[in-house]
Amino acid sequence: MSSLIPASEGFTPPGPADFDLPGIGGDFGSYEFLGQTQLLAVTKPMLQLVLAAVLVFGFFYLASRKRAMVPGKLQFVGEEAYGFVRNSMARDIIGSHDFMRFVPYLFALFFFILLNNLFATIPFIQFPTFSRAGMVYGLAALSWIIYNAVGIKKHGFVGYFKLQSVPAGISGPILLLLVPLEFLSNILVRPVTLALRLFANMFAGHLLLILFALGGEYIIAEMSLAYAPVGVLAWVLFIAVAFLELLVQFLQAYVFVLLNAMYIQGALADEH
Repeated sequence: MSSLIPASEGFTPPGPADFDLPGIGGDFGSYEFLGQTQLLAVTKPMLQLVLAAVLVFGFFYLASRKRAMVPGKLQFVGEEAYGFVRNSMARDIIGSHDFMRFVPYLFALFFFILLNNLFATIPFIQFPTFSRAGMVYGLAALSWIIYNAVGIKKHGFVGYFKLQSVPAGISGPILLLLVPLEFLSNILVRPVTLALRLFANMFAGHLLLILFALGGEYIIAEMSLAYAPVGVLAWVLFIAVAFLELLVQFLQAYVFVLLNAMYIQGALADEH
């Protein structure tokens, strides 16, 4: 069997190193962290964050600048986008009494994440911003601060942590087991899983695209003609996965914001 499998002949499969992009314009310093030297530089994902913020703000500013009873095309798209987040995530999850004050955050968060995800398939950018874990954990930390602050403001510090740690209707020795688990799950683990879900999907999807694209090119260009159909198949899979990634990019933005709304609702609720 081994004789039927061609040698790699120098093909280097993609890996995490492909996500470590060089600094734009070079590095401008360094620092020591955990015994390793870390370089300071402005990278492509950093610029993408700024670009996404500018584009989201610019589009919705233009869409809302000339409001009219009979909306034009741009205003119509903006209103539909706003209504999608306002109604299907904020109002339906948080509730009609409290949801409006969280709509601006959830609205901005959804389209900011969505555009950064779509950068993976936009020509000449083709890199998912949130395939870098640090970027995602920053968003998760912001969400963690918001929903915990909301809960503490409504219930008080002790009352909120009691609400999140002590299941309603349960008493007795079983609480010795449940209280630490509930505290870990609701307070400590949530931001980690929230960020990890988005990061892992963006990282794995982009890695898969690189593998099919470069692998197909290598098979066609460097190996014998007999393997050319395999290379063509790899490119077909590349195209198929690219379309699938469009769905994943939307769903991951949706799930991230939906969970934020659920956490806010849970922080405001009177019972756990």
